[in-house]
Amino acid sequence: MRVGLADAVGRVTAEAVWARRSSPAFDAAAMDGIAVSSAATVGASETTPLRLPPDAYDVVDTGDPLPDARDAVVMREQVHYERTPAGPVAELRAAVPPYQHVRSVGEDVAAGELLLPEGHRLRAVDVAAAAAAGAVDLLVRRAPVVAVLPTGDEIRPLGGAVEPGQIPDTNSLMLAAQAREAGCEAVVLPIEPDDPARIAAAVHAAAAESDLVLVVAGSSAGRDDYTAQVVEQAGTLVVHGVAVRPGHPVVLGLVDATPVVGCPGYPVSAALTFDIFAAPLLAALQGAAVQRRPVTRARLSRKLASVVGMDDWIRVRLGEVAGRVVATPLSRGAGVLTSLVRADGLLVVPAGTEGHQAGEDVEIDLLRGLDEIRRTIVVIGSHDLVLDLAASELRRRDPRISLASSNVGSLGGLVAVRDELCHLAGSHLLDPASGEYTLPYVDRLLAGRDVAVVRLVHREQGLIVRPGNPLGLQDVKDLTRRGVRYVNRQRGAGTRVLLDHELTRRGLSPDDVEGYAREEHTHLAVAGAVAAGRADCGLGILAAARAYALDFVPVTTEPYDLVVTAGLLDAPVLAPLWELLGSAAFRAAVEGLGGYCTEETGRRIR
Repeated sequence: MRVGLADAVGRVTAEAVWARRSSPAFDAAAMDGIAVSSAATVGASETTPLRLPPDAYDVVDTGDPLPDARDAVVMREQVHYERTPAGPVAELRAAVPPYQHVRSVGEDVAAGELLLPEGHRLRAVDVAAAAAAGAVDLLVRRAPVVAVLPTGDEIRPLGGAVEPGQIPDTNSLMLAAQAREAGCEAVVLPIEPDDPARIAAAVHAAAAESDLVLVVAGSSAGRDDYTAQVVEQAGTLVVHGVAVRPGHPVVLGLVDATPVVGCPGYPVSAALTFDIFAAPLLAALQGAAVQRRPVTRARLSRKLASVVGMDDWIRVRLGEVAGRVVATPLSRGAGVLTSLVRADGLLVVPAGTEGHQAGEDVEIDLLRGLDEIRRTIVVIGSHDLVLDLAASELRRRDPRISLASSNVGSLGGLVAVRDELCHLAGSHLLDPASGEYTLPYVDRLLAGRDVAVVRLVHREQGLIVRPGNPLGLQDVKDLTRRGVRYVNRQRGAGTRVLLDHELTRRGLSPDDVEGYAREEHTHLAVAGAVAAGRADCGLGILAAARAYALDFVPVTTEPYDLVVTAGLLDAPVLAPLWELLGSAAFRAAVEGLGGYCTEETGRRIR
């Protein structure tokens, strides 16, 4: 099909594009100035300037055709004029070589030259070049039509009411957008319930009208998972299940000669299924090359285990520390869509690899440019909502700046500082022997290093409990009462160290706490577990309890600090953060979260 140049961007050429005319089509001035005969300027110099009468030159502007008998242009800034009765005489103080500041015929493209090959995905610069070469329209391949078919009794259209047990149809929105980004037309079909006959009818109808059908959910082996059965009965089932994680239960097949991909219902699995299987297929349908992401090498910030036998697609945050790119793995849950939102890159651990060690070099497919990554502040360690607030405010002030925090616990953060895998570590580790926070651990783990410690906040730690505190919990000793279900933080987290200290002070054992081994990695996750009824309480910060409208029983007030090697303290990448910590408006916003004191915010305590 032929389309006008204005509508051709993103389409793929169906034939080679040849220049119909040269560009420029004539010798043209490349500068504002005067057109002259270069031979007439021989001998001109500072000591022997050449005077050209009005009939020996022509005034030209950029783009003007070069007048006959002229073969060079002198820039306006290099011409000195003297007024005479016969007109202005141009004085030149340097000889001019032939074709100085002249665009020759065909300098950009010559008539008959190959401009674009067949199978080329058109960009803005391509259609501009085609226009300059005389084209008004181009023969392009038809954009493939992708039908997105959401399925599931629990799926509800976006914008409507969603009851407990129901899920908004975000996957269709995402997959349709991915199809459009791949240069396709996307059609989102009505949601079909878990009825194999209705799903089969919808797949047949979609296959007749589209080039690829994406069936959302129902690809696994549950009671209401019918995609594989439908494809097998309606056409040809080629594959059910692949050695990829996330996305293992994908379905690949044909119905009425139209490819059908059954995408898992978890959003990360669905998105990666499109990238891994649908995108190459759609590129082949358009006769275009698969669009590859740029890659870079990075050091892993922590140990990464992987299941042997499957390609493991890991989402990572990236930043540049001490001149090297550092990759921090994000949550690996197939349902954690925000891990793709936050990801700067993808790390593929091959099926035959058990994983990687901390500090190991790996290859990353980039989702963001390296220039953006170099402006990312990498924080590893304890979780705190103030870091999330700082990330938002820094981006609001300057869209080029990012703050990426990874929650591995205070101890893990200090180790990352030691190994130059982050700019900052968030820490609130209590040393039971001295009663001090963080500094004793810095002395032990970073002995011999010049390290700075900057106070971020003081914050309230306490028991996060359900509204009204129905179990009447008042003290850490109440955690050992029969029937009280606790949710803990991970090993190395400062909050867990605090709990252990409080239990020891009371002569209690972790074995006496039901749920001590149940772990979450953030204060918000602890609050979420309590709000969902999976636990009765957990130790955490007041701001997390407020975020979930839960009650709070204070236990202690503690400092939360940022640890950084002194060599990075004045690094340009950290300057916006230090400036932010000095802002009265930011401090007020922090205290508005609840449970924070900012009197010492930004003060260097070591």
